Amino acid sequence: MNRAGLVGDKLKLLNEDEVELIHESALKLLKNLGVKVDSEEFLEILEGNGARVNYENGRAKLSPELVRDYLEIAPSRITLHGRKKEYDLSLEDRKVHYGTGGAAVKILDLNSEEVRSSTLEDQARLARLVENLDNVHFFQAPVVPTDVPEEDLSLNSVYASLTGTHKNVQESVTSPEKVDEIVDMGAIIAGSREEFLARPFVSFVTSWMVSPLKLDIETTKVLRRITNYKIPVALSTAPVTGSTAPATLSGLLVQVHAEELFGITLAQMFSEETPVLYGPVPAAANMKNMAYLAGAPETGMMNAATVQLANHIDVPIYSDAGETDSKLPDTQAGAEAALNLLQVGLAGGNYIHHAAGMMESMLCVADEKFVIDNDIIGMALRVLQGIDVDQDKLGLDVIEEVGPGNNFLTQPHTVNYSRSDEFYKPSVVDREDRTTWENNGSMETRPRARKRARELLEDVEDNLLPEDVDEKIRDRFNIHLPK
Repeated sequence: MNRAGLVGDKLKLLNEDEVELIHESALKLLKNLGVKVDSEEFLEILEGNGARVNYENGRAKLSPELVRDYLEIAPSRITLHGRKKEYDLSLEDRKVHYGTGGAAVKILDLNSEEVRSSTLEDQARLARLVENLDNVHFFQAPVVPTDVPEEDLSLNSVYASLTGTHKNVQESVTSPEKVDEIVDMGAIIAGSREEFLARPFVSFVTSWMVSPLKLDIETTKVLRRITNYKIPVALSTAPVTGSTAPATLSGLLVQVHAEELFGITLAQMFSEETPVLYGPVPAAANMKNMAYLAGAPETGMMNAATVQLANHIDVPIYSDAGETDSKLPDTQAGAEAALNLLQVGLAGGNYIHHAAGMMESMLCVADEKFVIDNDIIGMALRVLQGIDVDQDKLGLDVIEEVGPGNNFLTQPHTVNYSRSDEFYKPSVVDREDRTTWENNGSMETRPRARKRARELLEDVEDNLLPEDVDEKIRDRFNIHLPK
């Protein structure tokens, strides 16, 4: 069963009054404090569209009425396209999708099991792996290819991803010109620019805000260029408790909501009806060393709560869950991933990135963790699927037929439902008896997952791009991935 788009509506950490209080508090911040904007060009755009601007201190303030007007313009439903329609994702309401996230600079090598720097070939291989992971619905580039020069990095990362998967690919870029390059490459693959922009199978994420409440000017230039094309873009801002946001969960929520409201407003000023994702990535901090705590329960709680804030303004949300602070795909990694994946899924996060593969507080990935997380996500999706209650599943007839003291093993009802999606069937989770497990080599989860990863990689072509299309791309751009 394709479980992409199941509805998560079981978890609400905030009541309606608390959601409204956080929203109104964020509006007060934008009205009274505003956002630091060190760009005369962007200050002029803001002022021209109704913001109160102080050019001397570089501050832009938004009235609640102005924010509400632009929220009305922002789309409440976004489709992220795959290169195959079966991979299209409808981001709306509380429809849940899980996928990868970036961007790690290290990888736990599948063969040597040693940590090393991530490469472009890793990006392509991980895309091939994700192509065969049914519970991973999209592919945000999970690693930074450290073997590619900065000037070629964005395009090569997208290219490597597209060689491996038909699922929607999401990437961050470093300049407006890199956006143009990716659009040009997409046009070659789609057949024309018009065809690509009608169904863009590449989307973008921009970290356009420096918390607290300061615009990153260079990334905002990138955001503006993306809005020209009306390609879906996530507005990612990542405040951390006690360092770049208040030390309380609700205080951080006020700040991150204000930052997102400002970003959505500015994006609509750039280009009305541009498809944006409300993109908070809040996290807790380890106050002993100020480290980012990717797997903390509070990190999951804040991400779950932001789903309610996004629903309050009726904009799709880019959520975060699944990372771990562990350095290996171990017990800690599984516990942290499972808790937060389930929290944010039950809350209804539309686009839950970092859901597979990530460890060491987003610094490292491992092939086997993608496989393990695929099972964890599958379990979370089964919970989201819920319990169906209808006449056939209630089973009154079969209970009466079997009668007291007998069993249901030979009943067609049992055979049918044991083979159906009534029960999730994992790929690497061990459910055998001890004797069978010992006869199969007494393998723990990690070696089973590594074995499964190798099997899956054998089932996907090295390059999913047609040969003639690949040649056109290589003729046009400086591609670093070997043929």
